[in-house]
Amino acid sequence: MELLSKKISKAVERPVKVLQFGEGNFLRAFVDYIFDVTNEKTDFDGGIVIVKPIEYGNLEKFHNQECQYTLQLRGFENGQPKKITRVITSVMDAVAAIEDYDKYVEYGLCDTLRFIVSNTTEAGIVYDETDQFESCPPKTYPGKLTKLLYQRFEKFNAAKDKGIIVIPCELIADNGIELKKCIMQFVELWELGDDFKKWIDSACSFCPTLVDRIVPGYPREEAEELCKEFGYEDQLIDTAETFGLWVIESDLNLSLNALRKELPFEKAGLNVVFTKDHHPYKERKVRILNGSHTSFVLASYLAGNDIVKQSMDDKTIRKYMEETLFDEVIPTLSLPKEECMEFANAVIERFQNPFVKHKLLDISLNSVSKWEARCMPSFLGYVDKFNKLPKYLTFSIAALMSFYSTQEEGEANGGVCLVGERNEEKYYIRDDKFVLDFFKVNSAKTPMDFAKAYLSNTKFFGGENLSEIDGLVDAIAAYLEDIRVRGMRAVVEDLTK
Repeated sequence: MELLSKKISKAVERPVKVLQFGEGNFLRAFVDYIFDVTNEKTDFDGGIVIVKPIEYGNLEKFHNQECQYTLQLRGFENGQPKKITRVITSVMDAVAAIEDYDKYVEYGLCDTLRFIVSNTTEAGIVYDETDQFESCPPKTYPGKLTKLLYQRFEKFNAAKDKGIIVIPCELIADNGIELKKCIMQFVELWELGDDFKKWIDSACSFCPTLVDRIVPGYPREEAEELCKEFGYEDQLIDTAETFGLWVIESDLNLSLNALRKELPFEKAGLNVVFTKDHHPYKERKVRILNGSHTSFVLASYLAGNDIVKQSMDDKTIRKYMEETLFDEVIPTLSLPKEECMEFANAVIERFQNPFVKHKLLDISLNSVSKWEARCMPSFLGYVDKFNKLPKYLTFSIAALMSFYSTQEEGEANGGVCLVGERNEEKYYIRDDKFVLDFFKVNSAKTPMDFAKAYLSNTKFFGGENLSEIDGLVDAIAAYLEDIRVRGMRAVVEDLTK
């Protein structure tokens, strides 16, 4: 069977307008899909270049298939199953920022480039004063972006029309604003000058966003049959639910009308909302959908489940998830209760989508920073409102710590990880090095010492010391001890009685 290529997809060569930091399944099933449909239905005519921003992983499959891949969206609409199969042709090339630095910079300085999008996980938008301008490229994503924008500023002599619209997709609060803050800190650290700072302020836009689509990714068990159905081999098949929402907030340099004109997504009939305030959408989605994921998936995995749908069919885990949402998360939200309840019920329905095999281990990536971004606001809001610990959100911390508890190191996707064990089955724990180092050193301690060390580590909680919350250390230590003795399944069953 012939490998998918531009010859098979009949791809049209387009000017590069989008530089995308991240080659993962989500961006390919969401951002690349949206631009692909926009190319088809409007005169946007923009190509995407994918950037692999980190060391591990490779782009061999992308290059073998000339960056063409098949996306299959699956779900229910009006009670009926719906499936959309589309060959994505919007990606023109894929380049590694580290291994192929010169080519990466060449794309960054492309005359037609107008947009930069990213999904470097919640841990990606960070300022690190040890990062160096002289590095090719700098190690952090904001550092890479600062240097690339400076090179663009110099090449085009500060031309205002060569500025960039930056649209980050990371699930942190005010992602565009936080990314710009990091960049401005690097401008100061690296002494890049006031003229560059003014160009950033006047010629570039940083748009806070919300993204919403469940993306299971590569359908390993179905891939062979799907390729037969397609009539070609595709090693980059991506799958996602049919639902998708992108909320994009304008900034001071770009009015809503200008943003709509630059990005004609609405004309393409796509579910994209341009707004002056994305916060109501963000709070609802991050705290309910992403927060429920992060609060139950690690406990569910250690209790014997592998995918979200399987977790929803597990009465114990489903009760855990629903009571977390309705009893602990929704009472802390600022939006009207009825609106939150409606959204939560829709989320539960999406979790039950039989076409979406969303692996719990995929969701487990970077769980420490995810808990801070997605669960901690609800946790602290509950403590503040009710003056007591929320049962399930508290337990989710112990479940996370239990999932990360190991001293065994391994390698996944070319990067260092920890290796945990569930019922004599190995699993990979993937997170930032400082997180993995912490668990390797501390997870073998007594439950009390482990709980104190984790909850007092302010790096994990945005500067907060959770060990100071009355009764939390004791509660976590008791849960850890119980899980070690009886196992996750038994403890969760007692928790939900």
